[in-house]
Parts: sequence; C-alpha cells; structure tokens
Amino acid sequence: DSGNKVSRRAAITGTANITLGGRTVIQSDVHLRGDLHPTRAMPSSTSSSKPEAPSTSISIGRCTVISTGSVIKPPSRISRGAVHYYPMKIGDNVFVGPGSIISAISISSHVHIGENVVIQPFAIVKENVKILPNTIVPSHMVIPSGSVVAGRPARVVGEVGEGWGVSTGGSSSGGLGSVGGGAAAPWVEGGDLRELVRAIK
Repeated sequence: DSGNKVSRRAAITGTANITLGGRTVIQSDVHLRGDLHPTRAMPSSTSSSKPEAPSTSISIGRCTVISTGSVIKPPSRISRGAVHYYPMKIGDNVFVGPGSIISAISISSHVHIGENVVIQPFAIVKENVKILPNTIVPSHMVIPSGSVVAGRPARVVGEVGEGWGVSTGGSSSGGLGSVGGGAAAPWVEGGDLRELVRAIK
C-alpha cells in the first residue's frame, strides 16, 4: 500500500502519466493534468526498438500535500506551430496551499507554498523555500534555496532561517524510512509532513 490519499472529488486526467511517491495527499477539487504529457517523435520504422511510451508528465514525491482547489499543470511551449509539454517534478514534503496554480518545471523538497499562489511555466523552486500567499512567480524565475518569496511579481523578501522545517526529534531529510521520533509532534512548514498526511482523512 502506497499510503496515498486521493479525494474522489479530485479531477485527475491522464493517470498513466502521473506518479505519486507515497503518502501523498490530493484533496478535493484538485486538477492534475496528466493528459498534458511530453510528446516525442516516434522512432523510424527501420528501428527494431519498441515504440516509446508517453513520458511521465507529473511526478510528485513522498509526503506531499496538494490542497483543495489547486491546479497542477505541466509547463508548455509553442514551437513550430505545435504545443510541446515538458515533465514537471515536485519533491518530497511539499505543501501546496488551497487555490494555487502550479506550472513550474521543478519544485524541490521541503517547500511550503501558500494559498492562491501562481507559479508560471518553467519556474524552478529550489529546496527549503517558503512562498507567501497570493504570490505570482513569473515564468523562468529561479528561486534560490532558503528563500522567503512574496509579491506580484515575486521577489525574495527574506530567508527562512537556520531552524526552517526542523521539528523536535525529527530528521530534516524527510522520507519514509525513519522510525519513531515523537509521533505526537505537530507538523511544521518545510519539515517532514508525515504527521499532516496522517491527520488528513
């Protein structure tokens, strides 16, 4: 059992092109657009290799929470009159706030995204980042590790500090392999989200 929790009221298309790392929560009214997958030219008929299957369009890591009303859509670009989609990767222990629209090319682990945030296509969010509510991250922006980001358009307004994401008795590495360590500890922004995942029914 993967431990993933997916609401029956979530709108998920192209499930074959979406991977969930385990213990990931997809809440109600979330739109996951797995149908917008990368397309590649088919190999020539002279090749003996098997036809290439569609690539993964959305990859979500472990203990990640996608909140109500969010839209997760791979970035796209128009080239030679055709729309090309690119795979999106979201790391472990990422919290996406309600009503957010995400089209980043990459979001690293231990990222907290506030409510009603828009991350435009091909943005890159490094690890240990906090994006404040109602922020608009423009296309191709790279948010450095350890940043606090806000604004429309987004800009770095501070640093998360030394204790970001560290809870009592917990390891900051996340993941599912560790055992014990204060099961009653509340979840913290940027930390291991297993306690939050357990609390969501």
